[in-house]
Amino acid sequence: MAKDQKKQPRPKAETPKGFRDYFGADVTERKQMLDRIAEIYHRHGFEPLETSAVETVEALGKFLPDVDRPNAGVFAWQEAEVPGGGAGDWLALRYDLTAPLARVAAQFRNDLPSPYRRYAMGPVWRNEKPGPGRFRQFYQCDADTVGSASVAADAEICGMLAAALEHAGIQRGDYLIRINNRKVLNGILEAMGVEAGKPADDVLRTIDKFDKVGEAGVRQLLTTGRKDESGAEIEGVGLRPEQADPVIAFLTSKGADNAATLDNLRAAVGGSEAGAEGVEELAQISDMLAAMGVGEDRAIIDPSIVRGLGYYTGPVFEAELTFEILDEKGRKRQFGSVAGGGRYDGLVERFTGQKVPATGVSIGVDRLLAALRAKGLMGGEDEGPVVVTVMDRDRMADYYAMASELRAAGIRAEVYLGNPKNFGNQLKYADKRNSPVAIIQGGDEAARGVVQVKDLILGAKIAAEASHEEWKAQPAQTEVPRTDLVAEVRRILG
Repeated sequence: MAKDQKKQPRPKAETPKGFRDYFGADVTERKQMLDRIAEIYHRHGFEPLETSAVETVEALGKFLPDVDRPNAGVFAWQEAEVPGGGAGDWLALRYDLTAPLARVAAQFRNDLPSPYRRYAMGPVWRNEKPGPGRFRQFYQCDADTVGSASVAADAEICGMLAAALEHAGIQRGDYLIRINNRKVLNGILEAMGVEAGKPADDVLRTIDKFDKVGEAGVRQLLTTGRKDESGAEIEGVGLRPEQADPVIAFLTSKGADNAATLDNLRAAVGGSEAGAEGVEELAQISDMLAAMGVGEDRAIIDPSIVRGLGYYTGPVFEAELTFEILDEKGRKRQFGSVAGGGRYDGLVERFTGQKVPATGVSIGVDRLLAALRAKGLMGGEDEGPVVVTVMDRDRMADYYAMASELRAAGIRAEVYLGNPKNFGNQLKYADKRNSPVAIIQGGDEAARGVVQVKDLILGAKIAAEASHEEWKAQPAQTEVPRTDLVAEVRRILG
């Protein structure tokens, strides 16, 4: 090597910022949960759909600020120049599962049934600044109906969401689906005399802060402004006090039951036709959910659900987990939202120029999995395979025969492939794999036609808890005929 040629530094073995690796139980438990949800979606007549992880930026609807900085929330790159000159397409990793659905619905509109009901599960990527609990890659789980303007489609999504949460393991009483309607809010804006554009957008952003600042805070933000917790002045929207009244009436209209809430909303929207239409849709959803057996202990009309109203065009819904957990400082808090969705009738229109109604829901996979673990329904160590130890290198075929018999019986099993000289290292390996059983057969056992079956779980328990007399009375290792290997392992595994 030439003296002036520098040695290349080794790459750092570290996960990129905003990303993470998933091991063992993380992968298997997520799959188990998603399989349960998919079973419910399939039972409701929804079909699975897997779209490409890469879409054109144009299809995603993300418009780049300039060709030198393709990072408007997505991971994007430009294809090489096309033959004959001209710039190539901008491509990007999908940032959600809804935009690809809109593209599919437009591209295959002549082939797909209408309405088209699909569910999709998979990773999405967002080019955002990472932070605690905020990752650039995460999983989503969506279900959508494209092509139906009927409010029954919205009601079905809500009912299906309740069934999916319960089948995943969330018990009744531990969740609540809250439902609102963008049309009702449109009626409120009409009653306020607020026109579309910036004034309406400012009102929407203010309403979205209701859960943080409360009724008094929203009123201040709609009118003259308020001071935040740090003492900084926050400018108000500038409405007159009487203009803010319909918003407050809307946000505080939740009654003792759905019927009372609907009556309050009818009064809040006044003579607005759009508002009245929204209230009537909520009434229909309430009736249909009741017919499905989804009572008000599982789904309610709640005007305080205002997130995403700038995107949705009709009913909106959010699934909230109501049980308490302890935060990192030991304080009690509610778990919060794990799913949300609503009607979005304008997304497919971008491709076709024609109105195509759609409604759907997205479940936060990581949050729901964390909730199941918080309830003790998941999160135990993933049980490893039975380990067939190696006492004699020349008898590897015999050891693989044992493993094959166990696998044929539906039992996870592997043969130890490390250096077999130190038998203690083989048992340490089995412990590290969280193996429940180790199989041992040396030359003497082989000659006698027997195997030693070591119950590693019982052995660890005896070592930790039992007296010497109990240890002798309950040996964790037993000798059985070679022909009884599978039966003995099944007995131990229960």
